[in-house]
Amino acid sequence: MSENKNDALLEYLVRGFMTLQNTDECIRFLRDLCTESELQEMSRRLQAAKMLRNGRIYADIAEDTGLSTATISRVNRCLKYGTGGGYLTALERLEKEDRRR
Repeated sequence: MSENKNDALLEYLVRGFMTLQNTDECIRFLRDLCTESELQEMSRRLQAAKMLRNGRIYADIAEDTGLSTATISRVNRCLKYGTGGGYLTALERLEKEDRRR
């Protein structure tokens, strides 16, 4: 599949997410879209990003999340050098939301 086609498909997926109005709708969409293991993996990666941002070491993160150190390293590279800043944006907004609660 061409890169343009992949980009169009990804954009359509993102637009689908953006139509969702609350946590329940998002959870239902994710459960329809992904397998349970895919959801767990994505959840663990976001948790690893949070832990890395808080200065936790790989061994502790691996023990707490069950992720391999290779996956944790990939998450860390995305945090430090990622082009999109997706983890940082999400984590900053989650922290801000948590402070408001």
